[in-house]
Amino acid sequence: MSEEVSVAPGWLTPDPLWVSSGGGSMDNITAGTFPPAAVLPPQPPPELLVNPWDIVLCTSGTLIACENALVVLVIWQNPALRAPMFLLIGSLALADLLAGVGLVLHFAFAYLLRSDSAQLLTVGLVVASFSASVFSLLAITIDRYLSLYYALTYNSERTAAFTYAMLVLLWGVSLCLGLLPVTGVNCLGQEAMCSVVRPLTKNNVAVLSVSFLLLFGLMLQLYVQICKIVMRHAHQIALQHHFLAATPHYVTTRKGVSTLAIILGTFAACWMPFTVYSLVADYTYPPLYTYATLVPATYNSVINPVIYAFRNQEIQKALWMICCGCVPASVAHRARTPSDV
Repeated sequence: MSEEVSVAPGWLTPDPLWVSSGGGSMDNITAGTFPPAAVLPPQPPPELLVNPWDIVLCTSGTLIACENALVVLVIWQNPALRAPMFLLIGSLALADLLAGVGLVLHFAFAYLLRSDSAQLLTVGLVVASFSASVFSLLAITIDRYLSLYYALTYNSERTAAFTYAMLVLLWGVSLCLGLLPVTGVNCLGQEAMCSVVRPLTKNNVAVLSVSFLLLFGLMLQLYVQICKIVMRHAHQIALQHHFLAATPHYVTTRKGVSTLAIILGTFAACWMPFTVYSLVADYTYPPLYTYATLVPATYNSVINPVIYAFRNQEIQKALWMICCGCVPASVAHRARTPSDV
């Protein structure tokens, strides 16, 4: 009997039914079961069924790519958006853009090429892109903390050099993580070593998950410090101007703290289910659980432009100039408040 194994589409371990549907293996089974005179006429190959969850991931990837391509285009074409903050937002948008492209390519290659090489390349691209996205979120958090803690010296050349160093470091580490499956750290030869996401090994996914938990803990600590600084500044301003607790300044400061909670809560809600599940599960678990936790993780790249780019006043002005050639007065004269942290 032939032992040729087909590459299953999608992110999961090959389905035995998919393997048995290959033309060569069915012919051998048929020939071994019936006498030559009773051999059935050749049947047309079965139609390629598409996993609905893969369609959802491909749709998410398309939305992610289009949304973040707009942010990258705005920052790239506007010379005024070259401050460290905008460079980090651009890095986040570029990482999410590549992640969206990786999801789309993985869907296309999985159902068209069905080869190990294409699968490794697309999975490596997705791993590197999402890693760069998470690292960029950490870099933005560090930048926001430094802008508040060192407010007087933040706009110096030292800050710009530190920002470039963070960008080089985060993209270098992300590329190394993405190259691991391509350079041999995969489970294509030993399915028992596969994680919930094929062809990543269980150890590889465990390292990624633990790294995410450490980064999340660091971001949580930084945001707690940011909240303390914002509240301390608000209290000092209130004392200087004899404000009461119910004044608009207090309201906007409280809104700023709520915004930080929403940012961190959204990040945790999107990534934590998949992170925890990938630590406790392996390739023997039902595929439904993998998709149910992986899809929300991709939504973080959909939400990132809304939180970090489209809420920014300067990017809003650039978008209005691109779309209609003018900037509304409500956007042009809006003052920055603590809710914009």
